[in-house]
Amino acid sequence: MRSTHVKTYLTKTLKPNAMKKLMIVSLAIFVGLQAFAQHSLQLLWQTDTTLKAPESALYDAKSKMLYVSNIGEFDKPGTGSVSKVGLDGKIIQNNWVTGLTSTKGLGLYKNLLYAAEESTVAVIDVNKAAIIKRITVDGAQMLNDIAIDANGIVYVSDTKTNKVHKIENDKATVYLENMTSANGLLAVGTNLYILTGTTFQKADANKNLTTLATGIEGGADGIVMVNATDFIVTGWEGTAYYVTPDGKKQTLLDGRSDKTNAADLGFNPSAGVVYVPAMLKNKLIAYKVK
Repeated sequence: MRSTHVKTYLTKTLKPNAMKKLMIVSLAIFVGLQAFAQHSLQLLWQTDTTLKAPESALYDAKSKMLYVSNIGEFDKPGTGSVSKVGLDGKIIQNNWVTGLTSTKGLGLYKNLLYAAEESTVAVIDVNKAAIIKRITVDGAQMLNDIAIDANGIVYVSDTKTNKVHKIENDKATVYLENMTSANGLLAVGTNLYILTGTTFQKADANKNLTTLATGIEGGADGIVMVNATDFIVTGWEGTAYYVTPDGKKQTLLDGRSDKTNAADLGFNPSAGVVYVPAMLKNKLIAYKVK
């Protein structure tokens, strides 16, 4: 029986209350199926292996390319850098800006690129391809990720001191404390999303904390928002999870067995593509979100 005939048959034979109940049940089943929809990542490309311990990838919609931070040689100051990578996976300029130290999280506001170092945030003029200043974060030991809100306020996590700092008018102050192994940050509206330890949290404008998901294995690292409600988060050791508003998470990647890291990822919302730095493999990997 065709679907149109079924609909006609049901309309004629079921009483209004029964028809209403059937519609409610059908809607509930549909919503349930949507809630359990499975997601996946389709490999698109990988760069060559000339990046130097890439830690963070940042998509720039204006220039239609990626900025990638490179830690450089571990424990060797001044060997960090930022590279420019095309959306096709070709490295445009490997040593675009050099002289950085343990470069990790990146954030872009207007023409300024903010890069987290150990205890300072380097500010790079993207038009000049030059570091124009450094902002010192007092007491910092391992600055990690960066997020910038719509007003240009910079947030930077310090993984070793369990803090999140706020930088406004080039002055850094402590914003949140007791944030276990604070790492990934994402600013959306008045909310700041944070990865701490194995937990995914949200701080509202009043710094009230809400736990969104737990069990983020592999050293919780990066966050991107893939639509109005859902996120992808990574664990540095090689994991990636799709997280829904109800706190459910689905494993998308687990590269721990062959040490394919999944550090601070970037996201291209127009193409639905995530860019995952595989730090110890010295490359960047692009996946289509399905």
